[in-house]
Amino acid sequence: MQAQELLKQLRVPELAEIRDYLRSLSTGTLVGMGAFAALTTYLYTTRPKALKPPCDLRMQSTEVPGGEFARCSMLVDADKLLSFYYDDATTMYEVFTRGMRVSNNGPCLGSRKPKQPYEWLSYSEVSERAENLGSALLHKGHSKSKNQYIGIFAQNRPEWTISELACYTYSLVSVPLYDTLGTEAIDYIIEKTGITTVVCDLPAKARLLLDCVAARQHSLKTMILMEDFAPELLAQAQKCGVELISLKDAEALGKAHRQQPAPPKPDDIAIICFTSGTTGNPKGAMLTHRNILSNVSAFTKITETSCPLSPSDSHISYLPLAHMFERVVQGVMLIHGGRIGFFKGDIRCLMDDLITLKPTVFPVVPRLLNRMVDKIYGQANTPLKKRIVEFAFRRKEAEMMSGIMRRNSLWDKIIFKKVQASVGGKVRMMLTGAAPVSAPVLTFLRAALGCQFYEGYGQTECTAGCAVTLSGDWTAGHVGPPLPCNLVKLVDVADMNYLAVNGEGEVCVKGPNVFMGYLKDPERTEEAIDKDGWLHTGDIGRWQPNGTLKIVDRKKHIFKLAQGEYIAPEKIENIYIRSEAVAQAFVHGDSLQACLVAIVVPDPDYLPGWAKKKGFHGSYEELCRSTEVKNAILEDIVKLGKESGLKSFEQ
Repeated sequence: MQAQELLKQLRVPELAEIRDYLRSLSTGTLVGMGAFAALTTYLYTTRPKALKPPCDLRMQSTEVPGGEFARCSMLVDADKLLSFYYDDATTMYEVFTRGMRVSNNGPCLGSRKPKQPYEWLSYSEVSERAENLGSALLHKGHSKSKNQYIGIFAQNRPEWTISELACYTYSLVSVPLYDTLGTEAIDYIIEKTGITTVVCDLPAKARLLLDCVAARQHSLKTMILMEDFAPELLAQAQKCGVELISLKDAEALGKAHRQQPAPPKPDDIAIICFTSGTTGNPKGAMLTHRNILSNVSAFTKITETSCPLSPSDSHISYLPLAHMFERVVQGVMLIHGGRIGFFKGDIRCLMDDLITLKPTVFPVVPRLLNRMVDKIYGQANTPLKKRIVEFAFRRKEAEMMSGIMRRNSLWDKIIFKKVQASVGGKVRMMLTGAAPVSAPVLTFLRAALGCQFYEGYGQTECTAGCAVTLSGDWTAGHVGPPLPCNLVKLVDVADMNYLAVNGEGEVCVKGPNVFMGYLKDPERTEEAIDKDGWLHTGDIGRWQPNGTLKIVDRKKHIFKLAQGEYIAPEKIENIYIRSEAVAQAFVHGDSLQACLVAIVVPDPDYLPGWAKKKGFHGSYEELCRSTEVKNAILEDIVKLGKESGLKSFEQ
């Protein structure tokens, strides 16, 4: 009976009763209720929706039958690894022509002078200049069958990409050179490849090349210089038997002797990318058009639904074009008709370039990410501000982990708007690779910047990448599943106690992105690629329960200390260079000694500011001589080492 009475009391009120109740309320109360209802409706209808991932994030790769524990992406079948995403783009030449078509001859390459806006070359203007330069190279005796290699020795700028496209247009092969190789290595590359023509940007680099070949037999015959040069340089070149001409004159020569394009085939060599090893001469990785396209296509595949690119997208080019990471990113932009804006050449002014260009695609390296986080927390210069930033980050992180990625939340408007504006305010895709990223740094910036942020892993020998995180998986500490263009397997490294049966071992890669081999170096090629076509990376990986790969160690360049402990110096170096004060770190050990030594080079751009926060003042040279500053840097890198899990004998 009591239950029945209770149910009678809980009955739904009649419509007339509701009407009478509302009539009894004051106007102010009714307005408040209406506003609350409208706000609730607005919040419900505009509530951000979770990003739909490309596959079940609980299982991002699958094991391939065959008993080798190899795995492939869930986005492709193991026997249908991706080489080409678009049928009309099977070479880097076709990548460009496709971009010209889909952009309707839109802006392609941009550059700027200080305090000026970007000025753009259209796709057709770039094509015209590339054909002129390429025709000049053919007129000078280059061809696909003879004298095929063209050196490019320049910082990122439109002329770099034009020179590269000139090679692609006529089936020639580009050979990038860069300062950090050193004069001995550059000399070795010229001799190894037999390069007769090098395209340079600055007279200083031309002088360096001439110094390399002076007073000895050499193959170099022609240097094409992007910038103006003095008569003294011309005289020095003539003394070395080298013809020195301006890029402008080379293009005019090609225009006067115009040749029809002679495009390459997918399996033709596109580039010889020399990698600087820690010991010995650099190795020239031979990469085909198919190699590069497979990487471009694989990244396009994993972003096809969550972050598709179009001609409205723009990219800031500042990472060295001599490395494959930036080359692949440019390929991704060009194949979709996007724009590539180049930085002015001074990394210290990169933020100014970002604000001017407002890119949508921003590739980064871990070092820059560390700087960004340090700057954010450095500006939160009171305990209260730090707590507010941390609270805002936790709220954004919670959204992110539920699949929501945005930059229009309350916390974005109050806290993170300036951070997003510092990189232009329109970035919707970021990519990082080249070195390990601290998980806390990556997670913080994913939340703060509110854009899709991918972390990849790879090396030159697999073109650039072989594993990349997927859209929607914003957890840190892994490098994602295998790319759709390759398989990945782990093989035993018994002496380090890594066994494939336990999901651990050396990372090996197989697929259309794996390079042909090292130029004129069959011995080192056989060391890198086994008889079954697997590239052995020298890195140690571990499969995660969700099918993603975690890089945990390094097999190559490993040595033992006197007490028998294995040391992977590169792992330690990558941790130490996360310090804001540190530019470079070199770790050395000896099997007869029980401890390591390190040479640490402070960063001239960041040391003064870092030292000032610690209470030290003076010039860069004075700070480097200061015992107190040295101790503070040592304390900082030891702290980073402990936070990253380095053992006592590794520090």
